[in-house]
Amino acid sequence: MDRLGFDIDIPFVQALGITLAGMGEGSSELHYEARPEHLNSWRITHGGALMTLLDVTLAMAARSSTLVSGMGMVTVEMKTSFLRPAQGKLVARGTLLHRTRSLAFTEGTVFDAEGRACCHATGTFKYVSRMGDSTGGVASTEI
Repeated sequence: MDRLGFDIDIPFVQALGITLAGMGEGSSELHYEARPEHLNSWRITHGGALMTLLDVTLAMAARSSTLVSGMGMVTVEMKTSFLRPAQGKLVARGTLLHRTRSLAFTEGTVFDAEGRACCHATGTFKYVSRMGDSTGGVASTEI
């Protein structure tokens, strides 16, 4: 595992400082606190950073199933709703709602330090075989 707790190398996620707090059967929890360069013009966490946090949270929930050991994930689609400004230490929780042989249907929410929901997303992911080494080889869409 890398220094942020992930078993795969995701340079953009590392640059943001997103950390994996845990993942279990069909669930995940990630932590993130925006640095000054991750803020928008109103000095709150940029929506793109929040969408990245949710994208990874949902994918990790989908990957947490013991049925997909060794498989990678690619995002097929994701819809995000922004509910309130996200500031300070954030916790993202994701859930695997349903899966087929090749697809995962997920949802997740980002909460602020007071436990208020800041944004919510649903997403569909495709399971892919991983080619190359375990540190981030090229994804193959063949199963």
